[in-house]
Amino acid sequence: MIRIGVDIGGTFTDFCGWREGSGTEVISLKVPSTPPAFEEGFRQGFELLLERLGPQDGEPAVVMHGTTVSTNAVIERKGPKVAFFVTNGYRDLLELQRMGVRNPLNIFETRTKPLVERAMVFEVDERLLHGGTVRTPIRQEAIQELVKQAKDAGANGYAVALLHSYANPAHERAVEEAIRTVVGADAEVSLSSEIWPRVGEYERAIVSVLNAFVRKRMNEYIGAVERYVKSRLPGSQLFVTRSNGGAMAAAEARRFPVHTLLSGPASGVTAVQYLARAAGERNILTMDMGGTSTDISLLRDGQAMTSNAAEVGDFPVVMPVTGIEAIGAGGGSIAMIDDGVLRIGPQSAGSYPGPACFSRGGTATTLTDAYLLAGYLPEALLGGKMGLDRTASERAMAPIASGLKSDVFGAADMCVAVASSNMVAGVLPYLARQGVDPEDLTLLVYGGGGGIHGPLLAAELGINRVLVPTSPSTFCAFGGLVSELSHDVMETVNGQRVDGTALAEKYKALRQEAGEWLSRQAPSERLVSTGFECWAEMRYTGQSFQVDVRLPDSAVESADLSAMHAIFHKEHERIYNHCDPEAPVEFVDLRVRIRGAMSIPEPAAPSSSAVGDAFKGSRSMRFQGEIFLGALVFERSPPPLPDEVPGPAVIEQSDATLVVPPGFVARVGAYGTILMTRS
Repeated sequence: MIRIGVDIGGTFTDFCGWREGSGTEVISLKVPSTPPAFEEGFRQGFELLLERLGPQDGEPAVVMHGTTVSTNAVIERKGPKVAFFVTNGYRDLLELQRMGVRNPLNIFETRTKPLVERAMVFEVDERLLHGGTVRTPIRQEAIQELVKQAKDAGANGYAVALLHSYANPAHERAVEEAIRTVVGADAEVSLSSEIWPRVGEYERAIVSVLNAFVRKRMNEYIGAVERYVKSRLPGSQLFVTRSNGGAMAAAEARRFPVHTLLSGPASGVTAVQYLARAAGERNILTMDMGGTSTDISLLRDGQAMTSNAAEVGDFPVVMPVTGIEAIGAGGGSIAMIDDGVLRIGPQSAGSYPGPACFSRGGTATTLTDAYLLAGYLPEALLGGKMGLDRTASERAMAPIASGLKSDVFGAADMCVAVASSNMVAGVLPYLARQGVDPEDLTLLVYGGGGGIHGPLLAAELGINRVLVPTSPSTFCAFGGLVSELSHDVMETVNGQRVDGTALAEKYKALRQEAGEWLSRQAPSERLVSTGFECWAEMRYTGQSFQVDVRLPDSAVESADLSAMHAIFHKEHERIYNHCDPEAPVEFVDLRVRIRGAMSIPEPAAPSSSAVGDAFKGSRSMRFQGEIFLGALVFERSPPPLPDEVPGPAVIEQSDATLVVPPGFVARVGAYGTILMTRS
């Protein structure tokens, strides 16, 4: 059995491959992405990987695929015309958006334009009371007439979110039946009660609409990839990584693509957890720097922080996800002079035309061009296969330099400094909200630009340890390789009085439902272990917000309500620095997460029999206005690095470049990692 992890980004498509029973060797590679036909880049990289893996006749593969297809569809607003069915009186649900705006401090801020135009919102004459009791029954004939109107208006996708359907899905299922009767059995219908049945009509509405909006594109893309994989390696199975850090079968991803909106970034955090367990790191700030943005996340005591809400494009996504925040600064971020002020991003040159130094027709000055001129990057990437045009970078940087009254090299240094300031402004509030001191963290960097800018960011934040994995630019693909099958099921108990015994019974039922989901994803013989986690959203009675709490298995199994409350008080105090053990506590949502693990490689350092000197030479580098003429340059492997590499220095490898800032020392750490510490 071969196991393969894939991560598709805007610039590169990354692959990692491993054969079960072959030891610890993991093969990784990168190929250029091929937007908008990303499946072409997938095929190219897949064939190259198979050449190196050498599959035997009849040997199948398990492919874990991270994708940005659904995310891009939302951000670019490229999707089908969706019809949205709501309870009578709630036609303006998407427009009102709980009467909120994203930035209330901006007097010019406007509400986000919905993905569904008002004319395509249809009111259903039905009503459920709180708790799911039927007040106004639903009539099939009336619904079918609405569906006919939607079909005649050009609907090519259908979303349904009726009031209180989290408590009783019967009316949403009746709407689905009417849609399939009128449109056909293959109609693409997204029910809020199936996707994430929680309280909050607007939040459920957004989830159902997003699912309907990206479903057609994901069906086409995943279907094409799955057919190719199965034809290339018969007996293989395609899985898609999801926002909670796990994975699901391709069929599930086609039906519920909303779960893939944070697929790629979540896989990176999964890889961080894997490496952290092996290296004994407990508290980690992750930094995944790509071409458009930088994603950060946090591990506390070895566990990834989770969140019950995220943003994708202009829309909130309220469901369990890996806690990731995006900062608008990446390697492709465009530099500009705005009214005499140097700004970096949020606009990006993307992969095409990309930075000026890529020689793909791009003329805008980007952060990557600044890296090249500041001396951080070599003259070619990907082991010499992708040359960088320094002259093009200088030409692009010239207007910036003129505006700053500097030369192009000084302007490049300023661009890097401004980008660092942007990142600090995003990271520090994030850490403050989590109650974390930067000095207590290790920064683990990956992505195309993580090894370059991560150490610079650590120096600014006061973080004293920077950890770089063996293949930082393919780390998200590796996260897919080691991902588990994972799913969340939930029940809303908001407003209900539940004792310990009732909670134990509800969690038992949720575990059974989660187990049934896992049985549909993969044959049991492919799983090496199965585990459950019990979670609850809890709050003090009368509180307007809730806290997501991981409940101890012992407390759930013994129906120990006081132990559950004690965990809530402790978590509330950690987040808000206070708690009230005497105050009454209520449960809002109950959730069970199932994890089904398959075989994965054991961590190991890259093997090498090479001898020689890793020293490559020296070049001029700039850091915060200071010029270092003889900064040393090393090759990471196969020649062994010196015991210590003091900064300023550069460590180059085929898929990444690592910058050692002044005041830091780099050493080879556990499992082939590089650890930079403040000297």
